[in-house]
Amino acid sequence: MSNHAGHDHSHAVVTEGNAKKLTFALVLTTTFLIIEVIAGFMTQSLALLSDAAHMFTDAAALAIALVAIKIGKLPADNKRTFGYQRFEILAALFNAMMLFVVAIYILYEAYQRFSHPPEIQSMGMMVVAVIGLIINLISMKILFSSSQESLNVKGAYLEVLSDAVGSVGVIIGGAIIYFTQWMWVDTLIAVLIGFWVLPRTWVLLKQSINILLEGVPDEIDIEKLRNDLLALQGVESIHQLKVWAITSKNVHLTVHLLAPQADQKALYQQAIEMLSHEHGITEMTLQIEDDECAIHSHTKPSIGEHDHHDHDHDHDHESHEHSNDKKQHQL
Repeated sequence: MSNHAGHDHSHAVVTEGNAKKLTFALVLTTTFLIIEVIAGFMTQSLALLSDAAHMFTDAAALAIALVAIKIGKLPADNKRTFGYQRFEILAALFNAMMLFVVAIYILYEAYQRFSHPPEIQSMGMMVVAVIGLIINLISMKILFSSSQESLNVKGAYLEVLSDAVGSVGVIIGGAIIYFTQWMWVDTLIAVLIGFWVLPRTWVLLKQSINILLEGVPDEIDIEKLRNDLLALQGVESIHQLKVWAITSKNVHLTVHLLAPQADQKALYQQAIEMLSHEHGITEMTLQIEDDECAIHSHTKPSIGEHDHHDHDHDHDHESHEHSNDKKQHQL
């Protein structure tokens, strides 16, 4: 027994909503990027072209996130039974790495400028930064709610956020330079932006790698989960407990429960309700076993189990009856 339909429908709705938001943010960002590049060449302003390069990374991040969602919606097939949802996590990982490169480049550029501060056109710098900030704030507002649920969207959101913080820094720096002619302020602000971006990028990178390594999701308390399973009526022990995530909110669980005296149907329903309500897990496989022999049999390689079972079926009637007594329930 399983409840896949409700979960899949919910995921499809969320994914479709994320795609629309990313598309709108991508159109806004790309439009401003084109205007900024044209303005940069017309005015021969290196500051404008540099900011355009940063805006290009935003557009690239949004495009990658959008493509990942489109690929992630492809149905499962015989080779990829979980489907293509992991493409969203790969996109988040790529965006995190791209953010790292941008932040390190900013720090390197700042180091170079300390010894050779360039002549900065503060007024033009501020005008472009203000327009860029407005575009980024609109994109951030669109993406914020989805960034809490999807690592893929979170990666794109952090790209836009880092650019928005950069725009604020540029505006402040431009104003200070305009009134004081302190050119080194631009470099100082660049360093602060780099150090602000790096820790947030590390969090995204760590979350993406944890999912790709099939680690226990951050929101799951594995010790509480284990204790809750052991507390179910009739359960004497548990083994083969595995919890992992396919995407940010798509958590899966498998576990074997040893419960020789339990009403297996009642135990099955209790386990489903507890896992769903207490831990938010709706994709699960439960196997309820009624003797210790079952535990040892599951430690053997699967092909060995299959051969052993076939041998018993053909040559050992008593063992065949024993295997019929062992009931398995899967969700």
